[in-house]
Amino acid sequence: MEICKNIPNMKDIEQLIKTGNATIIDVRNPQEYNGGHVAGSINIPLIDITNKIDELKEMKNIVLCCLSGGRSARAADLLKRFGVECYDGGPWTIVNQYYN
Repeated sequence: MEICKNIPNMKDIEQLIKTGNATIIDVRNPQEYNGGHVAGSINIPLIDITNKIDELKEMKNIVLCCLSGGRSARAADLLKRFGVECYDGGPWTIVNQYYN
């Protein structure tokens, strides 16, 4: 089993979010994040993600998102190397749809 799950079927991520069991991490820069984001999400820019490894290891059901899915995929790969469980949720707009 892979530690960091890259799920093509978003049903698992959707279920985590709809039940309130997901920790959403938006890896865009603060300016992008301030322009719109998933309510309750945490902004940790991709460039800072390795500085937060210990903090992230304590979180459960991490769903990563960004603008298009590229940075969230890179963040997922990085976190996997450090043993952090996570899901690549792709674009924040898709992740946001599960709240509505």
